[in-house]
Amino acid sequence: MYFCPMMLQQDTIAAIATPQGAGAIGIIRISGPAAFDIVQAAWKGRNLKEAASHTLHLGTLLNADGEPLDEAVASLFRAPRSYTMEDTIELSCHGSSYILQKVMERLLQLGARTAEPGEFTQRAFLNGRFDLSQAEAVADLIASSSQKSHRIALQQMRGGVSNDIKALREELVHFASLIELELDFGEEDVEFAGREDLLRLIAKIDTHIRKLIRSFKLGNAIKNGVPVAIVGKPNAGKSTLLNALLNEEKAIVSDIAGTTRDVVEDILNIDGLQFRLMDTAGLRETSDTIEAIGVQRTYERMRGSSIILYVFDAGTDTPAEVRSVYENYRKEYPLAEIICVANKTDLLADREYTADFPVLRISAREKQGIEAIREALRTAAGTEGYGESDVIISNLRHVQALDRSADFLDRARTAIESGLSGDLVAMDIRTALRYLGEITGHVDVEELLGNIFSKFCIGK
Repeated sequence: MYFCPMMLQQDTIAAIATPQGAGAIGIIRISGPAAFDIVQAAWKGRNLKEAASHTLHLGTLLNADGEPLDEAVASLFRAPRSYTMEDTIELSCHGSSYILQKVMERLLQLGARTAEPGEFTQRAFLNGRFDLSQAEAVADLIASSSQKSHRIALQQMRGGVSNDIKALREELVHFASLIELELDFGEEDVEFAGREDLLRLIAKIDTHIRKLIRSFKLGNAIKNGVPVAIVGKPNAGKSTLLNALLNEEKAIVSDIAGTTRDVVEDILNIDGLQFRLMDTAGLRETSDTIEAIGVQRTYERMRGSSIILYVFDAGTDTPAEVRSVYENYRKEYPLAEIICVANKTDLLADREYTADFPVLRISAREKQGIEAIREALRTAAGTEGYGESDVIISNLRHVQALDRSADFLDRARTAIESGLSGDLVAMDIRTALRYLGEITGHVDVEELLGNIFSKFCIGK
């Protein structure tokens, strides 16, 4: 399916564009071919239908009986110079929920309909203002809760992912066009697309796609936060570590084993990346019903975590015992990064805790080694190797499409190396192109023909 620019809709939509609740200002957005007619019918003041685009006008909104509803400012945006590329008016009213609802009722009486969720951005996409990945980035930008998530969403909204995908597709479209051309001259046994050049191109594009796929681990972490389960035996110092990382008394700390019965959660921000820390109930066999429920919840959180901080008492747990638990966790939770933390090292006197596997040595009570924990979390989240300007994938739909595209590029490479016919190679490349196009919403079967006719005189 291919979306052409300026696919203007026939109906006019309206919606309250500000959050619910009382505030100084509430904004109602109206977009569509009848936007100016509808608002003008409820407006007392300058004739908005005669006013220029990108101007502000003070007036009064009236109900069906001509009685004032509110004094408001109308911001005018004429097509195509608006967010949706349609005629659009934004009414800045007083932020009373009652006023906004009454104004909406009046607009609906005059012919507007209530917008569906995301419909303004959907219209902007359909009308060619931006592509699908940029439209999705709008929602991510609104939901961003950290510096890094804001930066990624803004980068994608400005075309970061789109430009990367566009560059990949343009190179691939050129070669696909040459192969299609060969098929037209099949009886003459000509070769327009050099197979060695095509193999090099596929390798180059595949390398770039794989890099984008790998970036999803970081992108997903930045977008949704990194779930971190702090686990270990009762009284190992898990709650003390949570408090030390947060630098506040978030969890109750006691020498009594089993104090933590439920999961205690909070957000730790490290260089703009959010970690969702979960202090869990101590892992042990217990006859206490409430504590047993807490232990079960601990295992549930471990299954959903990207990082597991396994905290143990350096004075009582031997390296052999810890290694056994560590190896077991690596098998049980293969998708999680397991970090072993030897706590209470301040009580070892002159003795050093030694182990033949990676261990962080800390004293949560004395706040020693906490920075090493932060650094380990940062590394485990996959932040290494990415600069501020690198394109990072944070959308699951995008990474799935990239993965499928890479699969068909691999099939095309195999077909070329096996000496298969050009139509089979072309089929795999077309499919790879289609999956790349799904990311931005540009899925056009006519694109190959357009490329051929623009560059070659076929004479047919």
